[in-house]
Amino acid sequence: MIQNPTPQAPINRYMSVADFALYGTEDVAYVKPVIVDGEALFGIYAADGQHLAFIEGRDLADATVRQNDMEPLSVH
Repeated sequence: MIQNPTPQAPINRYMSVADFALYGTEDVAYVKPVIVDGEALFGIYAADGQHLAFIEGRDLADATVRQNDMEPLSVH
């Protein structure tokens, strides 16, 4: 019997710590609930932790992230 293994992306075993820390930073943004001046909002943060925006409502926060060609991820 011939088996056809699923091709996998090569693993880069030589990625530096600095490169790994930046991996995917342009592709994702983190969304988490926050309280700002007593108001419940959602904060949007870059993968490196930089604050990008405060938005009213999770759906609007996710839409804002997607409009900027990124994938929203939850932070708990």
